[in-house]
Amino acid sequence: MTEPSEAPLLLLVEDDPLVSLAIEDFLSSAGFRILAATSGKEAIDHLKADPASISAVVTDIRLGSGPSGWDVAHRVRELVPTMPVVYMTGDSASLWAAHGVPGSVVLQKPFVEAQLITAIATLLNQASTTGTTL
Repeated sequence: MTEPSEAPLLLLVEDDPLVSLAIEDFLSSAGFRILAATSGKEAIDHLKADPASISAVVTDIRLGSGPSGWDVAHRVRELVPTMPVVYMTGDSASLWAAHGVPGSVVLQKPFVEAQLITAIATLLNQASTTGTTL
């Protein structure tokens, strides 16, 4: 079993507190550590503070006022070009090809927990096989 301090740290960006708590709970149960942000600005601040500590970003696309999930992902890739990104959306999946970062995954809400865990694990494995240090 992985020690908690060795578990990948995910930046979870979700402005709906109930959705955020539910996702945080099942990702923690799956063995991930979670750093939660409730806005795009807060997420970007976390990223700028210590981008090397974060293994992947899971972000909603619509985050209210301020930077969107698209903006967060683009900032992530400026800081760490190979950072895995998973988008979650209720209505913006069709915009992924135009606005999403390369090598990312988009999940349409509602989704089952296994879909999110599989998307994160797949992207983390791809990053590790390309020699990227996360």
